[in-house]
Amino acid sequence: MTVWRAMAGNPLRFLSSSWPWRSFAYVVTGPPVAVGWLAVVLVVAAGGVLLTPVVVGVGLLLFVPLTAVGLAAVERRRLRWLDRRPAPSPHREPAAPGWRPWLRLRLREAATWREFGFALLFALLAVVDVVVPFVVVVGSTVQVGSAYLVGHGDQLQYGPYGTVDRPEEAWVTVAAGVALFVVGLYVMAVLAGARAALARLLLVRPVEDELVAVRASRARMADAFEAERRRIERDLHDGAQQRLTGLIMTLGLARLEMPSPLLDKAQQDARAALAELRDLVRGIHPSVLTDRGLGAAVESLAEGAPVPVDVTVDLAGRPDDGVESAAYFVIAEALANVVKHSDAEHAQVTITHRDRLLVVEVRDDGKGGARPGEGSGLQGLADRVAVYDGTLRLSSPVGGPTILRVEIPCEL
Repeated sequence: MTVWRAMAGNPLRFLSSSWPWRSFAYVVTGPPVAVGWLAVVLVVAAGGVLLTPVVVGVGLLLFVPLTAVGLAAVERRRLRWLDRRPAPSPHREPAAPGWRPWLRLRLREAATWREFGFALLFALLAVVDVVVPFVVVVGSTVQVGSAYLVGHGDQLQYGPYGTVDRPEEAWVTVAAGVALFVVGLYVMAVLAGARAALARLLLVRPVEDELVAVRASRARMADAFEAERRRIERDLHDGAQQRLTGLIMTLGLARLEMPSPLLDKAQQDARAALAELRDLVRGIHPSVLTDRGLGAAVESLAEGAPVPVDVTVDLAGRPDDGVESAAYFVIAEALANVVKHSDAEHAQVTITHRDRLLVVEVRDDGKGGARPGEGSGLQGLADRVAVYDGTLRLSSPVGGPTILRVEIPCEL
């Protein structure tokens, strides 16, 4: 939430909230901060000029731009009053400890000079931050108190516009004072919002940089998971399955040499273990998905479903492996929910790609009433899709139909 969004909402809600007072506090505390910074700058600059004949004076003059670093840190903290988004510092950490590497880095950084320019502009605009609250507070207070003043024999002079000296005129002035106060709250909110926007523009590292880093980290985690999944799948297929197949053949030969009920049971158990292992491998990542793509894998799912499932696939190519895998498991879980919970007689799966989005929609004609977090596994699917900046939406009114829609950004 920011002050701009608060102002765009219900006026009564805005006026009764804390946002006008936050804006007022943000505006009126700006000039003291500016005055404090100017005092520090004057002391440092005066010391530098006086000590110019020696090296210390040059160092003090170089320190003048660095005073804005402290002001910027204060402004990033004050920014939280009006803008609750993260406000990370744009400065980098020096490669080595000590004040010399820090000084060299700060003097070379563009962020330091942006902060210095902001500090100069901030000090200049502090005059506006003094005048606007003064006019709003004093003007509205005098106007609202006009009925009291006129009632005690005073009068209000408005220059060429006339004089207010009668009670009925005073009450009109009171109404004008209330209106001025309300408008003044919005004016101060606009002023505070503009100041906050300027501070975010010049003093804050763009949040998009943070989001890009998070996305890259999530993508690396997803890629690492996919690599580990494929290793496990390969080990199970080439190792355990082959050994079980060899064991079944050996037990079969042993039965021919020496028939025994124990050998029959051992062979049956081995076959059951092999079937369970194949199901496990198929659940980790079906081979048809790797070999033939998402459409063929979903059609295979539909063929094995207890309810009729229509599959429509309209893709010009294959998505990335991670996106394709996420979409497949969303569909698999959705169809499993159709079978377990919906009492549906028919389901439909549609897979399309438009506007750089892979769109998956699973629809059934069941009883509806599905809710995330009630054993449906939807939260896990939402987390899986979120890794690729995707969204998952569910519509399931009581009585149906249930529609699960997933959109994942991808290029084909």
